[in-house]
Amino acid sequence: MSGEKRIPTGIAGLDRVIEGGVRDNTTFLVVGSSGTGKSTFAMQYLNYGLEHGENGLYISMEEPPEQIMREAKMLGFNLDKYYEKELFFFHSKGKDFVKLVDEQLPALVEANRNYSVKTRVIIDPLTPLIWAIQDKQEQREIITKLFYTLKQLGPVLITTEEHSSPGETVGEDVLIPIYMSDGAVHLTYRPIGGAFNRALEIIKMRATRHGEEVYPYIFVRGVGVVVRTTPLVSAEDMRKYDDVFDKAIRTAADLGAGERMLERLVYVKENWSYPFSPKETLQIFFESQGLNDAVTRQDLARRKEEEASSPEVPLDIGELSGGTLQIENAELIQDDELSFSDSNDEGLIEIDSLSELEELLQ
Repeated sequence: MSGEKRIPTGIAGLDRVIEGGVRDNTTFLVVGSSGTGKSTFAMQYLNYGLEHGENGLYISMEEPPEQIMREAKMLGFNLDKYYEKELFFFHSKGKDFVKLVDEQLPALVEANRNYSVKTRVIIDPLTPLIWAIQDKQEQREIITKLFYTLKQLGPVLITTEEHSSPGETVGEDVLIPIYMSDGAVHLTYRPIGGAFNRALEIIKMRATRHGEEVYPYIFVRGVGVVVRTTPLVSAEDMRKYDDVFDKAIRTAADLGAGERMLERLVYVKENWSYPFSPKETLQIFFESQGLNDAVTRQDLARRKEEEASSPEVPLDIGELSGGTLQIENAELIQDDELSFSDSNDEGLIEIDSLSELEELLQ
């Protein structure tokens, strides 16, 4: 697992499969169609931060603060007690949002530099901005500036309405914010009955080992979103494959691997969280680094002796010209046997003109 400190999202079950939470100063995008619960994700994420001593900034492009806090209370989140103390709102619409990005938010970031308390930021939703700016290049520039500015305050969660066409995995209208974000999850809703008819899938999570399944989730009043997940690897299985890695590291050292490669193998060992053996992965990695069964111990011993005696001597191509390659015990023709000479022209037909060739063919 990564040693970087993680900030819990507060989304029950989700942190299990993203190494304990999000990284600081990153953007986390929640994408989904209407009815998937994007705003519930946002409120739960915000409420967790407020309850754990963080500040909150809620940027709304649709609903006013009073309506947001009223809906949060119905879910069991009492945001009222933090209002205008630890929790602040920006309510902006359409093109007015550009002024917010260019002027108000940079001023807020500058004013917040002297405070050590982290601010958990919500943008719910980003969709009106996407619709207000049709030009893709301008849209990308605004979103880039917005994300860059807000990440200086703390971890940012953004919701985006999706309108995908049949057959699309993710709607084309959300590709730019997905590309610009550090992490993104996709929420889907299939009204086919049963308790778990909503599902979450992790699209991306930079510098994070994350789950790759489709995870059902439900809404529980007083708790919020509950994602049905299991940890990527249980505590008892964390060191299950240590012997495999230790043997691989010793083998790599015997095969003449450099210090950098050995360090990488140790790092893989410390961060391996898959439920299956790493044997095949290690074998493929060894082959990609030129360490496999074709390299014999005698070859390695000779190579080390040569490096010790003349480490700075460049390779002499002339030494290879008379060499013989071995492929499955079959000897290849040496270079000098492939050359043509005047004294060895038996069997060759001399043709002086094109007409002679035509007569010959006839």
